[in-house]
Amino acid sequence: MHNQTVKISDASRQPLWRQPVTLLVVMAFALPMAFSTWMALLNNFVIEVGQFNGKDIGWLQSVREIPGLLAIGVIGVLWFMREQTLAILSLFLVGVAVAVTAWFPSFAGLLTTTIISSIGFHYYETAKQSLELQWIDKLRAPKVLGWMVAIGSAGSLIAYATIVLVWKVLHWDYNTIYMASGSITAAIALFCWIAYPKFDAPVLQHKTMILRKRYWLYYALQFMAGARRQIFMVFASFMMVERFGFQVHEVTALFLINYIANMVFAPLMGGMVAKVGERNALIFEYVGLVVVFMAYGGIYYFGWGVALAATLYVIDHLFFALAFALKTYFQKIADPADIAPTAAVSFTINHIGAVILPALLGYLWVFWPGAVFIIATGFALISLSLALMIPRHPRKGHETVFSKRTEA
Repeated sequence: MHNQTVKISDASRQPLWRQPVTLLVVMAFALPMAFSTWMALLNNFVIEVGQFNGKDIGWLQSVREIPGLLAIGVIGVLWFMREQTLAILSLFLVGVAVAVTAWFPSFAGLLTTTIISSIGFHYYETAKQSLELQWIDKLRAPKVLGWMVAIGSAGSLIAYATIVLVWKVLHWDYNTIYMASGSITAAIALFCWIAYPKFDAPVLQHKTMILRKRYWLYYALQFMAGARRQIFMVFASFMMVERFGFQVHEVTALFLINYIANMVFAPLMGGMVAKVGERNALIFEYVGLVVVFMAYGGIYYFGWGVALAATLYVIDHLFFALAFALKTYFQKIADPADIAPTAAVSFTINHIGAVILPALLGYLWVFWPGAVFIIATGFALISLSLALMIPRHPRKGHETVFSKRTEA
């Protein structure tokens, strides 16, 4: 039961289904059941029901990222509860907020439900990232995190396949789908609370804000990742609905293809990161994203069609699946006691651009949509230049290629 406390070093004596990595797997599967449903329906829901334009969706997405900007507050929460408890409680909050989304279709109502679910999502992700890096051995981390991406993709795949079925065949409305998906996630969170013991990590975590000079490259990469990813998350899918008239089942089918690809390739990517290292993996990701964002711009400037846009959308998702290489880079350079507070700090850094850019670029989108992807290309190029500063074998004291000059 949850009142039982088990040290990580003793966790292997538990049945397989009650071990720490299994709990991470269950939660990784549960989150997309609600969140992916919310994402899949969002653009159609706000356009058809909420009568949103590019400016409105930009503001909604900016508000959604505010809790990410405030993820540093996790450090304060950890004075009162352990990370495992925070992760489960946050997962439950996501489920409940998504379940009631369609009850509040106005702009103000959607802002309210969105920020509640976002608090749950970002605090869950912060706690989960910390638990992953504490509970999973460094040597196994790239492969295990690759499988975590695949598990999350499986949850999304099931959610999207179900949406296609119930929307086209059973003719469910938005409210019924949101209620069902959110309730499933909330129920799984309750199961995690009841069924799993409390796991004690091997190193006691700092409970104050940690900012270390030697982590500067990790902070910079996180900042660029948040800015770059948010442009894709907000405007790539919005383009599919606004420019090409995608319906709910068509957007969802595109998401299905994305997550089938992630299920297949994410474990292979984990093996690739373990083999070639974080530096080469991130360079590969950022070169690919430069090409993809330039091609998105070409869709507007040269009138390239829907088939290319859909293909780029899938490729884009595959490149973003490599983001776990940034986690394992930090795991290799970090003091073990820094993991929890730095997870909170890095989430805040990651969301600085994510909060500011959607609203600003939403206005630009109304007048010059192609320019949004030109800006994204610039962010990808900056990310590439930063990735070139990662050493082939990062470790404490050798965080960047410049560290060689100061090593004793």
